[in-house]
Amino acid sequence: MSVGEVAGLIAAVAAVALVGFSAVPLLKLGRVLEELRLAVRDVGHNSVPILVELKNTVSATNDELGKLSLVTEDVAKVSANATVVTQNAAQLSTLFASTLGGPLIKTAAFTYGVRQAVAGKKPATKKKGK
Repeated sequence: MSVGEVAGLIAAVAAVALVGFSAVPLLKLGRVLEELRLAVRDVGHNSVPILVELKNTVSATNDELGKLSLVTEDVAKVSANATVVTQNAAQLSTLFASTLGGPLIKTAAFTYGVRQAVAGKKPATKKKGK
């Protein structure tokens, strides 16, 4: 064997060793990629029911919000009606005070005076200080 043949044989053995050493990480990388593919597939299969459930939850929430909207509209109507009733009561009180209040006070003062006259009492007078 010549020196060139020995050098070629050493280069061939080195190439086979390099391929052998690089095969191990490539096989491990292949397993990792296979596991990743399975994980992505499982996520895809499991996410569909979750998304369907989420859609149902959002639909139910929207229905409840619609009902809540009706309730708040009814509360606003009741509040508006209560405001009208309050205003009407205030106006009625003002009307009563202006139409009947004065004559009632005069009648009460008159009857007080008549009772004092019938009882024979003199109205109280103020004493002047010394």
